[in-house]
Order: sequence, then structure tokens, then C-alpha cells
Amino acid sequence: MIARARLTVTLTVGAVAAVLCAGTAARAHHVGSYAPRDNEISANFKQIKFAIQARKMDVALRLFDAGALRKEMQARAARLPGGLERDTRAALERGDARAAELDLAVFVAALARDLAMDADRTLAAGGSAETRTAAATRFLEAIWRYYNLVDFAISARDPRTSVGVRLAFDEAEGYLKPAEGRPPADPARLQATLQRVAQLLGQFVDASAPAAAPPASPSASSPRSTASPTRRES
Repeated sequence: MIARARLTVTLTVGAVAAVLCAGTAARAHHVGSYAPRDNEISANFKQIKFAIQARKMDVALRLFDAGALRKEMQARAARLPGGLERDTRAALERGDARAAELDLAVFVAALARDLAMDADRTLAAGGSAETRTAAATRFLEAIWRYYNLVDFAISARDPRTSVGVRLAFDEAEGYLKPAEGRPPADPARLQATLQRVAQLLGQFVDASAPAAAPPASPSASSPRSTASPTRRES
């Protein structure tokens, strides 16, 4: 009986893992079914997110305090909405899952935005078509590593941005991997696509920043409890 119970638990856990992996693969849109390998930041993001979804906010807070994601927030403070790290920690500390998830999505979107801007500058610097194509491929994979983490959260709050970014990735993939018999497009054509990604994500970051939300009413329990058209909670 004990062995059978253990087998049942193992199968159940395996089934849950399979569902989670299937969901990730379905969202791994860029480069076919490609799912970028995690780095320290994306792995820490997933740990925090799973803890939040399990309603283990104390665990999420510890993972945030000691993790690579917070360190990167601190390093990039000048490029992020003011007070984002403070607000993220405060949301985790008070157990506000929706506010914490939105703050994390803003941070990851900002990472993807900055990578798109870096890629645009790299392509603008010139070089051979082969060199620029290789650089563009690496940048797109890095951007997708982050964007794939928050596409669901962004689409729930701002479908226009989600659709626009996905269409841009489709376009970029077409440039880098053209149909059989057609030569690769000039990598310089990718610049407009990368600029569009940076613009869309930048608008999402700015609109979702704490300063974009109206002041909370005296009866509100926290600044995030008052939703606005630009900072929607769902």
C-alpha cells in the first residue's frame, strides 16, 4: 500500500510538471518551440513567482531578498521606475500577490526593453552581415528569455503590447530565418523591429510605474489598491 501511494504521488507530481512544462512550451513562441535556458535572474524570478502562486509569501520574500533578481534591480535602479525595488519588497512583505507580480513583470519588461535598445545600437554600429546576424540572433534569444516570463502578465493587463511584441518577434524570426530558397534579409532591417519592441515595452514600464497611478484615497489600504486605466490589476 505504501509503495502504491508513493507511486500515485510520483505520477501526480509528474503530471503537474508536465502540464507546467507544456504551458511554457506553448508560450515559447520565438524560434519555433525554443525555450531559452535560465540564467540566475530568470531562475530566481520563477522561484519567486511559484512561491507567490502557492501563497507562500514569506518564502517569496526570502527568495527576493537573497536572490539575483533583487541585486539586478539595485544595479539598474537608474533605468527603472523610482522605488520599484522598495515597492516590490513591500508588496511581498504585506502579502499583496497582485502588486508583487505586477512589479516583477515591470522589472523583467524593463530588462527586455534595455536588451532591445542594446541590440539596436549594436546593429547600427555596422560590421559584416554575418556578424550582425549572429549578434541579432543572440540578442533576440536573450530578449525572449525575459519576455517569455511575463508575456501572460502583460497580456492580461495590456493586450496591445503583448500582441505587438509577439508580432515583432515573428517579423524578426522571418528576417533571420527566411523561407527556403530566399537569402537572409539585411540585418539592418531588424533595427526597426527592435526599436518597436523597445518602444512597446518602454511604454508598458512607464504606464505601470507607481508614479503613473493616481494617489490612493484615504480609505485605501495601500497605494496599489487603487487601480487606474494605465496600471490595471487583474
